[in-house]
Amino acid sequence: MLCFGMPTLIELKSTEETAALCRKLGLRFVELNMSFPQYQPESMDPEALAELKKKYGIFYTVHIDESLDPCSVNPRIAEVYTDTMCKTVALAKRLDIPTLNMHLLRGIFVTLPDRKTYVYAENENLYLEKLRAFRDRVTEQVGDSGIKISVENTDGYELPFLRHALDTLLESPAFALTFDIGHDHAIGGADEPVIMARGGRLIHMHMHDALGARVHRALGDGELDLRRYLALAEEHNCRVVLETKTVAALEKSASLLRNMGMM
Repeated sequence: MLCFGMPTLIELKSTEETAALCRKLGLRFVELNMSFPQYQPESMDPEALAELKKKYGIFYTVHIDESLDPCSVNPRIAEVYTDTMCKTVALAKRLDIPTLNMHLLRGIFVTLPDRKTYVYAENENLYLEKLRAFRDRVTEQVGDSGIKISVENTDGYELPFLRHALDTLLESPAFALTFDIGHDHAIGGADEPVIMARGGRLIHMHMHDALGARVHRALGDGELDLRRYLALAEEHNCRVVLETKTVAALEKSASLLRNMGMM
């Protein structure tokens, strides 16, 4: 049976409220989102989180702040982002958090008369050098804990420097892959071949329905072939976050999965 969880929802004002809904819906875990102020490394109370974990019979994964960019051209900013990831790994060790989900950012682009180009693409050697330093620091912090830093597709891997970056991270056993099926649908399915070419590293899935480019819809409110993606998640033993943005959409998604016999 697949392991389903829920995202951090802005409607829910406390971790306990979130944990209670997770339990009520029959979900197994909460993905704490570090883009929210209460889930900064300095703000989270490991003992309180452990108590809620025990009280509601759940566990946690973490969605790393979407602005995290360890390849920033400003070395001080890059260091802060790397330090933030290492602190989060330390927290994950204390709470037995198995997965930290991160985005791979494209960075700043420049619009020229004939094309759009990215600063990182034009400075790929420096970009990959910074990424390797980040990878190695994080891998050392992870050690033999088994924690995985799972890289999520967002706006597409069509740019060569992004695919090179992905493979650079995957050179470390501490890194893995997240497949966001809604984001992939929004760009015409372009990321799935990239991810499945590296399918042995797929461990995590963000599942939400989509209509064209309109994503984060409740399951059943879009045009995705959900059974195909559920089978893919099962094949790769993925944990699956029902990544809606509202309580109502999450409840509808969980209900659909129960009716399908998946929960």
